Amino acid sequence: MIGLWVAALLTTANGQVADGPDAAVAPDVAAVEKADSAPVRKTAPAPQQLSVEAFARLPFIELASLSPDGLHFAGLFAIDGEQRILVSSIDFDHSKTMMFAVPDETEISRIRWINDDNILVNIYGLQRVETDSWYISRMFAVNRKSGEVTRLLWKGRGQNAGDVIWTPSDGSTEILAAAQGSIYSNDAEFWPTVYRVNVETGKTRRVVKGKEYVYDWGADRSGNIRIGVGYSDHNQTSRLLYAKEGSKSFKTVDRADLGEEEVLDVPFMFVPGTDNGLLIKENAQGKSVIVERNFLTNEDVRTVYESEKADIADVKLSHDGAKMLGVVLADKYDTVEWLAPAMQAAQKLLDEAAVNADARIISVSRDQSRMLVRIGTSDNPGLLYFLDATTGALSKFAAINEAIGNRRLARTKYIQYKARDGLDIEGVLTLPKSREPKDLPLIVMPHGGPWGHDSLVYDYWAQFLADRGYAVVQPNFRGSTGYGDAFLKKGQGQMGFAMQDDISDAVQWAVDEKIADPARVCIVGASYGGYAAMWGIIKDPDQYRCAISISGVSELRREVNDFGSSVRAKLYRDQWKKMTPDFKQVSPLYGVDRIKTPLLLIHGKKDVTVDHVQSEKMYKQMTKQGKPVDFVSLPLADHYFTRGADRLQLLQSIESFLYKHNPAY
Repeated sequence: MIGLWVAALLTTANGQVADGPDAAVAPDVAAVEKADSAPVRKTAPAPQQLSVEAFARLPFIELASLSPDGLHFAGLFAIDGEQRILVSSIDFDHSKTMMFAVPDETEISRIRWINDDNILVNIYGLQRVETDSWYISRMFAVNRKSGEVTRLLWKGRGQNAGDVIWTPSDGSTEILAAAQGSIYSNDAEFWPTVYRVNVETGKTRRVVKGKEYVYDWGADRSGNIRIGVGYSDHNQTSRLLYAKEGSKSFKTVDRADLGEEEVLDVPFMFVPGTDNGLLIKENAQGKSVIVERNFLTNEDVRTVYESEKADIADVKLSHDGAKMLGVVLADKYDTVEWLAPAMQAAQKLLDEAAVNADARIISVSRDQSRMLVRIGTSDNPGLLYFLDATTGALSKFAAINEAIGNRRLARTKYIQYKARDGLDIEGVLTLPKSREPKDLPLIVMPHGGPWGHDSLVYDYWAQFLADRGYAVVQPNFRGSTGYGDAFLKKGQGQMGFAMQDDISDAVQWAVDEKIADPARVCIVGASYGGYAAMWGIIKDPDQYRCAISISGVSELRREVNDFGSSVRAKLYRDQWKKMTPDFKQVSPLYGVDRIKTPLLLIHGKKDVTVDHVQSEKMYKQMTKQGKPVDFVSLPLADHYFTRGADRLQLLQSIESFLYKHNPAY
């Protein structure tokens, strides 16, 4: 597979550079893949409806990142219906624009700038290794001036070779990165070694040799390796190794039993000239805060920052990693609280300019004078702007979806309801614009994960369904993130049970509120949501007229045994086991005999997150038992439908199936 990745990487889209932002967003609606599916409805859309092509259009840009000097950007762009890695100047100067294909059967996990001229791209994919499927990670660099692609630590025979530990702040070209040298855990090279890597030449030099059971490393801002994180899957214990500044001698300073849900506190920053570092931890009141800790004594020195609003989930660091620019809160909005005065001033300016909209700074230059900003609402895909913080000038960069533009689509709001056991549950309700919110056909759409949540952000599936006349409810069932650790843990032991009841109770809420017609309800979901859709028509067979599972998990036991040969495989399996007492008992594959309603399965063959075989097995079992089922197998689709043609067929298949089994009008 790695050879195929390289071949795809070195091939640019049609061998040409796009002609600028307008050309870059042209959808390729003619390239719809042929697949077995329910027939697509040919009737023209109602006058008030947008075309399915408008909703299927890929986002103009994702993973957008400004260069440190703020003069260039990089990201995943929608080019002719497919995503391409694109690097250009802020003004889209044709002569300074370069474009590269995403390697086949991989996902891009991150794009970052190393200096003003070089970007680093991390990729991963699922590959057969002996008898199992393993996640393989690699990375490569792209020079924006020469267009040269350089593979980094690519030749190693290990599973992972894309762990970036340190990047320079002086414009130089060498980074610190860790890579495995073997796939066999009894081989010394299995444990990651740290290398100094030149991103322009690919040359490497070993800095720290791998140590048994140490799978992760961390460095201070001078590029000195200061910590190692060890882990043994046998006893599920993790430990923190620490080295004084300038020393290569490590000693264990902390331990945590991850199997007992203890947390190992790992620093994200070091205080120069000391043995202190900053980390996120729970205080005595159970609230996540930022503290400074001395790693020789393993004692906390002081609380650096505590938010009044919520727990702290993450931090935003400056380009050189030496300063905290802000913190990310563990709430349903993923709120960013800026700490740096320049960032606070910029956010204030944006909030004043974008009343009743969410304005987020997604990338910032080294000196915090230039910023990429996304302004959007839950009823519009949003716009990208370029902010010059020195002048306060805000200029439009691009529309996320040019086909929708500035249109305001269906209105959304949070709802609250009580589950049957009295637990308070929140969800998102989307109502069609052109209809009175009374006795509507309803789509209940549980999120994936299950460790995730839905919020008031633009959701192209929900908006598409609302545009077709359906009310859409997205319940944040117990076990969802964004509502605190106690709510998250309420999902333990409840997969297929109370977690599913919370979804059904959302339907009952909509019926009780006279919003939904109880005779016209379908359930639609992807990934874990696809599992919930299948399990919903088994557990509550009389509640739904139909179900659509997209990239869904049908056999839980198989899924929890597939962790791409992770170092933490046993820990992850045990965490999944805490979610339900009996995998087979709540696996849709073994409950097909209870299904009464039609089921549509949609799955991409290039999905590296949920194996395509999950839907294959469900289809075969449904067919064997004479149950009504359709299967749309998309040969080139991945888990996230990152090709325009696949998104188009996805939405067309959903629309056709619902029109047949639960028409909106």
